[in-house]
Formats: sequence, structure tokens, C-alpha cells
Amino acid sequence: METRELRYFVAVAEELHFGRAAQRLGIAQPPLSRAIGQLERRLGVPLLERNSRAVTLTGAGAVLLREARAALDAVEAAERRTRRAAAGQAGLVLVTKAGASTELLSKLLAAYAAEPDATPVDVVLCGIGEQERLLRDGRADVALLHRPFDSSAGFDTEELTTEAQVAVLPAGHPLTTSSHLRLSDLQNVPDLPMPNWPKPDGSYPNGPGPQVRDNTQLLQLIALGRCAAALPESCRAHLNADVAAVPLVDAPLVTTLIAWPPHSRSRALAALVRTATRL
Repeated sequence: METRELRYFVAVAEELHFGRAAQRLGIAQPPLSRAIGQLERRLGVPLLERNSRAVTLTGAGAVLLREARAALDAVEAAERRTRRAAAGQAGLVLVTKAGASTELLSKLLAAYAAEPDATPVDVVLCGIGEQERLLRDGRADVALLHRPFDSSAGFDTEELTTEAQVAVLPAGHPLTTSSHLRLSDLQNVPDLPMPNWPKPDGSYPNGPGPQVRDNTQLLQLIALGRCAAALPESCRAHLNADVAAVPLVDAPLVTTLIAWPPHSRSRALAALVRTATRL
């Protein structure tokens, strides 16, 4: 299969409409239809069900969509890393959510910098759920992920820390006087809806809570009395007097992972991972 065919197929599979997919790709619809038909003949399986009203994915098409996205990400990552190497950018790019694992990251960078053969590390702070995409497409070499919120599928990982979660509420709210809370307590407060985080495609689910992009924005909305949230216990280090944290006794534990592409052969990356696991 050619990358051009995979790009064509991904566009059709995501749009589920040949006209919109052709417009997105900047080509005419007939050659797009021919290319998809040729791909189906080569694979010997139908990828799409077509009728006069709709286009839908077959089971085989759903598998190819997942695999094609990964393959195209790998190609783009190879291009980006090759250009970085040619430009003499020999350092590592580490991506993590803004406001997350701040203390751990600070210790990791300091410990790694003390290694005799350490290379420069550029830190990219991103929004919720963006680390995976930046790692897959080659804009980052390594990431800090947080399970169960982030997916580590397709990456090599090492577990670094595990912590409980706390309910973060506006200071002075009646619930802040409790010694502990349950998730049901937090989810049933009528005047403090839970926030809406973006989905992997960047869209937001429907819900009464405000749309948030990162922890800094979230904490400000909580201080203003617009929502409440469940966050890892380490967030306490960044809370000001406008908000309060109460332990959640039944929330799932949060595990911080260091993750990297499985095909990486970077000695600098290996040294960074060794430092992280030692910490």
C-alpha cells in the first residue's frame, strides 16, 4: 500500500462522504473513488459499504482506519525527526500536560542534566490529551502520560508514580468541611458541574460543565465557582487560597508513565528513561 492511498482512505473513512473527502484532499471525486476501489481489490476485502444515502465502514475498514492512522503518523514522525537531525537539533523533546507532574518533571530534568553525557531537553507543555499526538507524529521524543486519562497504546512505557485523587472545590464550599468525599458526592453538586475535557479529535462532549483545555484554566474556573473537579493529589502543590482539596476515597488511582515510541534507538532517550525510573 502507498501512503497516498492510505491518506485517501483515511479522508473517506473520517468524512464518510466521497464528496467531502475529495474536497478535503483537494482532488476530484472520480479519481478518489477509483483509488479506494483499487485499494479494496488489492487487499481483497470491502472497506466501505456504499449506497445512495450513506457510506459506512466495514469491519475490515475500521481496522484499516486504525492501522492507517498509525502508519501515517509513523511516516510523519520519521520525516520530522530526520529534519531535526539534519538541522543539528540533537536534543530531546519531552511533552507533558501543562500543570501536571510539575515536581516530578523538575526533579527529572535536574537529575538528567547531572548525567555526564546528558543532551539538552526541550519541554513542550500541552493541553489535555495532546501528548499522544505529539509523540506519535514526531514532534516529541518522549512524554509523561497519566493513566487512566491518557492512552499508552502503541508506546513503550515505564511506571513512575501512583497517587490518589482529590476533589477540588471553591474555597468555602460546604463540601470542603468533609474529611473525605466519594465521586458520587462530587458529581451530584447542582451548582458545581464537572468540567468537559476535549476528546481526541479536539471536540467537546455535551454537558452542563464548562469546556476546559488545561489545569490552569480549570483551577481558575473552580475558584470562580463555575465547576468542581477530580484531580491527582499532587495538584495540591499548585492550589491557592481560592480553592480547596478533599480526598476522594473511591476515585481510581492515577499512574504517571514515561512513554516513548517503541522503534526509538536513541541513547539519550534511554538515559532519560533510566534516570526517570531511578527517581
